[in-house]
Amino acid sequence: MSKLSDFRKSYELGELDEAEAADGPLALFNRWMDEAIAHDVSEPTAMTVATVGANGRPSTRVVLLKGCDARGFVWFTNYESRKGEELAHLPFAALQFHWVEMERVVRIEGKVEKTSAQESDDYFKSRPLDSRLGAWASPQSRVISSRAVLVANAAKAAVQHGLNPERPPHWGGYRLVPERFEFWQGRRSRLHDRLVFTADGDRWLRERLAP
Repeated sequence: MSKLSDFRKSYELGELDEAEAADGPLALFNRWMDEAIAHDVSEPTAMTVATVGANGRPSTRVVLLKGCDARGFVWFTNYESRKGEELAHLPFAALQFHWVEMERVVRIEGKVEKTSAQESDDYFKSRPLDSRLGAWASPQSRVISSRAVLVANAAKAAVQHGLNPERPPHWGGYRLVPERFEFWQGRRSRLHDRLVFTADGDRWLRERLAP
């Protein structure tokens, strides 16, 4: 195994100044997302979601962003999963996008709420059939004895629900309503650019942070 402390990378692909962020955090996020997609970044919508359990310990997992507008950032999952239980206990989370190929990171923090049933239904209907049946088949975050359990559950779901399965009551969307954004652009000599936006009523306060 290589000596990990010897790994080095010089960040030289871009810069981030206040003028680029003049239109506010959502406009900047949308621009960066469009650029990540245009540059064929691997899984541009993948984001790490961090939550905190009743024991005060944080946990993270990677999910896919499925919606983003002035109301917040949306993803869909099993409400009975570990993250679902943690959000029921403490409805706050942090998101992180890491676009390695562009030397960029976006961090977003805020309160989390469930999407409406209609919004969850509409997205569920848009998913491939296998994914819809999988939502019935997987007791997410629960211990199972083997993969055969999932295969059997999927077969049973296919028989029970056919080609048009309804959305399971334990499955749906979450929306993080942002209260804080941080945009990070890698720079040479570790003098990275960091701009943070903090919600202040109906406006955003913008500040630069030392790297």
